Amino acid sequence: MGQHLRSKLENRSDENPSVRGGNKQAIRVSKPGIRALGIAESFVRSDSLSTLAGLVMRGDMRIDGVALAEITVGGMDATDGVLSIYRKLGREDINILMLSGNVISWFNIIDPERIHRETGLPVISVTYEESDGLERYIEEYFPGDVERLMKYRALGERSAIRLKTGYDLFVRAHGISLKETRAVLNRFTIEGRIPEPVRVARLVARAAMRIGRESGE
Repeated sequence: MGQHLRSKLENRSDENPSVRGGNKQAIRVSKPGIRALGIAESFVRSDSLSTLAGLVMRGDMRIDGVALAEITVGGMDATDGVLSIYRKLGREDINILMLSGNVISWFNIIDPERIHRETGLPVISVTYEESDGLERYIEEYFPGDVERLMKYRALGERSAIRLKTGYDLFVRAHGISLKETRAVLNRFTIEGRIPEPVRVARLVARAAMRIGRESGE
């Protein structure tokens, strides 16, 4: 384990919420019917559109709903795509949103604070690797795109969390404490480091993208 990650894990205080967004709500992680909406994408760099999939999963790992949306590869509409999926589902029993990263589909940046604000739900964004950041890549591939760069900077730092499986995740949490975030992720992670709602959502997105490409749509 790298020194930077070890320091983050050792110095973190779970009692300090370290949460963005003021609308914090307690999550009953032990509740059998707790539902997470996992959202992930699949895309091919040469295509103009990316497939976004949202999958509702209960705490007992039963799949309870699916919705799809399309966003622009290299665009700035990822947040709208996530909100579109949430609204398409029309569900009032979703307890938490779980995003497979905030920078998707070739630097299309999701604004988790806006999603938290507009849905009123806690939002957990998960990634899996240490990183020095993406600013230099944004500046290289999108020179002069100040809005994209500012949206990326607004995401802030990630926090490292050790799962019960022994793997580490890097998260951004909005409307939920790190202590609750770990409990939620442990509830929805069977093995490895990828929580089931986003793992299965990614499979759905990949399958939908392939079907769309094969049908020429």
